[in-house]
Amino acid sequence: MWIGYWRFRVIRATTRQTLCSNFFMDDDRIESLLINRYRLLEKIGQGAMGQVYRAQDMLLGSIVAIKFLAQTLKSPEMCDRFALEARACAQLNSDFIVKVTDYGVDEQGIPFYVMEYLEGQNLKEVMQHQPLPLVRFFNLSQQICLGLQCAHQGIRLGSSDRLYPIIHCDIKPSNIFVIPDPLLGERAKILDFGIAKVMTGEAKTVGGIGGTPPYSSPEQMIWMLFPNTGLQELDPSSDIYSFGIVMFEMLTGQLPLRPKIRDRLNWFHAHCEQMPATFSEVSPDLNLPDALEALVGNVINLLFCPK
Repeated sequence: MWIGYWRFRVIRATTRQTLCSNFFMDDDRIESLLINRYRLLEKIGQGAMGQVYRAQDMLLGSIVAIKFLAQTLKSPEMCDRFALEARACAQLNSDFIVKVTDYGVDEQGIPFYVMEYLEGQNLKEVMQHQPLPLVRFFNLSQQICLGLQCAHQGIRLGSSDRLYPIIHCDIKPSNIFVIPDPLLGERAKILDFGIAKVMTGEAKTVGGIGGTPPYSSPEQMIWMLFPNTGLQELDPSSDIYSFGIVMFEMLTGQLPLRPKIRDRLNWFHAHCEQMPATFSEVSPDLNLPDALEALVGNVINLLFCPK
């Protein structure tokens, strides 16, 4: 079992030894002391947005994870988005959202934030070999729903007492982490608020609009393909639609929409024009309850927008 954070992928030494050697050892941050408190022990993930390290909090003695923004993305806009990600995860008080405990800037001016260190698997890995049993599906789905509910209730911005809902904008199996839990058996944690959006109610939005096409709502796909078109803001129903796609995949191992060509434009047409598949169409031998199929189908179909 290997450790995964956000959308970053750990490279295994057993399969990519040369690349792994460069990845882990050729890094002058290792063993350095960050803001005289966090000793960086090893790099555990890297992606286009930045790097994640396992570190020790020398003040409290605990093991934490630290995410740095990629130096190539150190623009004012990206720094603001990175700070929003940290602020959102710090304010969202849910056992089902990854916790952020600190934020700062290193000596090179690179922003970072400190979060809880998780050991387990993301949901994509959990359901890699077979769909989830119903008991496990219900357990994890309830927890993910509670995490989304907390995000949609919102955070405060500045000195305002008003709560501004957070739209995650990238709900998918690889952004849901599953860890052992002594009380629940296992616990789901929503990760990666890197492209999350704050509903300010103004024309100018806080955060950007991105996403992963197979899981993105129709209105989110419009934002991705045709930005700055003056459309209304996304709302929590966009995340709910994405989670409906995830629930379908948790139960069947398949996606309910399958365009012939898997580029953004064709995914857009699939979300807007293609009727979602039924359980029996993709996995006829599963014999899932009709009520469950109706529930998952309604989550997707209520937001289905044929053109």
